[in-house]
Amino acid sequence: MSMSDFDFSSNAGEYKNFRQISRDRLLHEMLRSTKTGDSKSTWKVLIMDKVTTKVMSSSCKMADITDEGISLVEDLYRRRQPLPSLDAIYFIQPSKENVVMFLSDMSGRVPLYKKAFVFFSSPIPKDLVNHIKSDTSVLPRIGALREMNLEYFPIDSQAFITDHERALEELLGENVENTRKFDNCLNTMATRISTIFASLKELPLVRYRAAKTLDGSAVATFRDLVPTKLAAAVWNSLEKYKSTIPNFPQTGTCELLILDRSIDQIAPVIHEWTYDAMCHDFLDMDGNKYVHEIPSKTGGEPEKKEVLLEDHDPVWLELLHVHIADASERLHDKMTNFVSKNKAAQLHQRDSNELSTRDLQKMVQALPQYSEQMEKLSLHVEIAGKINRTIREMGLRDLGQLEQDLVFGDVGAKEVINFLRTKQDATSENKLRLLMIYASVYPEKFEGDKGLKLMQLARLSPEDMKVVNNMRLLEGSSATKKKSSGGFSLKFDGQKVKNAARKDRTTEEETWQLSRFYPMIEELIEKLNKGELPKNEYLCMNEPSPPVPRSTDGASARTSQAPASQPVKSRRTATWARSRVSDDGCSSDSVLKNVSVDFKNMGQRIFVFIIGGATRSELRVCHKLTAKLRREVVLGSSSIDDPPQFITKLKMLSEKDISLDGIRI
Repeated sequence: MSMSDFDFSSNAGEYKNFRQISRDRLLHEMLRSTKTGDSKSTWKVLIMDKVTTKVMSSSCKMADITDEGISLVEDLYRRRQPLPSLDAIYFIQPSKENVVMFLSDMSGRVPLYKKAFVFFSSPIPKDLVNHIKSDTSVLPRIGALREMNLEYFPIDSQAFITDHERALEELLGENVENTRKFDNCLNTMATRISTIFASLKELPLVRYRAAKTLDGSAVATFRDLVPTKLAAAVWNSLEKYKSTIPNFPQTGTCELLILDRSIDQIAPVIHEWTYDAMCHDFLDMDGNKYVHEIPSKTGGEPEKKEVLLEDHDPVWLELLHVHIADASERLHDKMTNFVSKNKAAQLHQRDSNELSTRDLQKMVQALPQYSEQMEKLSLHVEIAGKINRTIREMGLRDLGQLEQDLVFGDVGAKEVINFLRTKQDATSENKLRLLMIYASVYPEKFEGDKGLKLMQLARLSPEDMKVVNNMRLLEGSSATKKKSSGGFSLKFDGQKVKNAARKDRTTEEETWQLSRFYPMIEELIEKLNKGELPKNEYLCMNEPSPPVPRSTDGASARTSQAPASQPVKSRRTATWARSRVSDDGCSSDSVLKNVSVDFKNMGQRIFVFIIGGATRSELRVCHKLTAKLRREVVLGSSSIDDPPQFITKLKMLSEKDISLDGIRI
């Protein structure tokens, strides 16, 4: 059982990101491959389980699926109408329950469907293959039985998740050691990570944050070993791919760094001032869905309209990682330019009595395009306005400045206490987030009853105090780590030397206020790129072999090894190019639209996977470093968490009865 060759021949040399590769494999390699022989022009039924439905929807739209001849999409576990004249495509996980359901559909004298094409999202155990083959009534009705090895969820051109919302609790919580829940979560996560590399035909050098005992600084806890265990499980899957997937690389072609959330507990709670982060932090969004009000066409109450803030919206793509102040300025300029250049907009502003028949004709001709562009621009003007009002009403500029000054060691206890005393109207969540940052920079200020006094001053509940305490639980022994370990210690000695969780990057030019903060992975990725990650802290499952003579064969040359500080050049084009401000609301740069020759011949990809949830600031950094390092940097995680979600999940580290059902994921 093996995945078929991944064919790039139709677009030789064209770079494709995660979502594009996923889409092409699902639509072409899976759905289109069933159009053979007498099945070529026949409509089919697509049957999926809960997980594969998410995989499909994260990469493809319903119109894409319909274009490939799918007339009906069904849930494997729902009662379905027999359609014996139609073929069925099963895209399912290789579980015993799923196989039993499939066999039940296709067995007997009259099966539900004429023929079944079965595709598994990850490797199928041999016993299940034998179980399928042993059913002699089903075997002749199977048109295909293959492993797609595609079980990840793209959320961005440079990011994916494994969809483990409870990873913090199940892998890093209390009393999870050697539990079935722990093993299931870890193994499924490893399988899904490995399918990324199966889809990309890449073999990574698997690096991971080592357990503390390996550098002799402290006794390792069970939590310290989680990155090690995940790295081993990922490598085990990759080893199997080397012998089962045709043309799979045998030597390293990229790098994977596995971390956990304890590496940086400030990034998930500090206020991030980019448009994307503020939308998810302040707006009542469900994933990427945003509901806003539009004027009623009948003149009645405003109507509610649901929109998706995704890649199809060029304005969203342009503003995604832009500072909110910059985004507001750009939107103002766009609206001004749009009104000045659009005929319908100009005529719309004139008195109707002054309009000639010719003017009215021009206006009618321009109205459809005018309405569409005006609607997109108005949406983002409304969103930016709502965010800016929230910033003013909550006094977030002062809070944001305090947060960043605290992180960089410019202020201390006096300023935090003064804020809590004078800003009693600040929300409980904002005060808790400030204290979480304070606890990361000054852990000694929360020893004994000091933390309790701070929480009382902030008028926070005992439940909130648990969140701060659980930061230590998640952190394990890293607070006692030696200062010599690469500068990532949360605690610095000496009163004259400022307590800081970040080094000020004075060499980097920042245009906007409150944009000084950077997540810890930025330093780690830059060190990885230079080959300067401390080897006693970050180990490798498959150390690269010494450099080999360059081959004349292009494919061989790409997989040959080089020192980590000298990234191998690749023929791929970069995923990311800097966006440029457009004059209208509809023609702003997309992520790949303006990739130029300058971004060809990038170095090897860098993958960073964070166990326990990643943040939008970390996603922003991956885009930024792709351009800076000329290597595509891809972020992976168990989930993408906004601050309220992270806080709730942190409570769950020591709470067994808290449910995620009450928060939006």
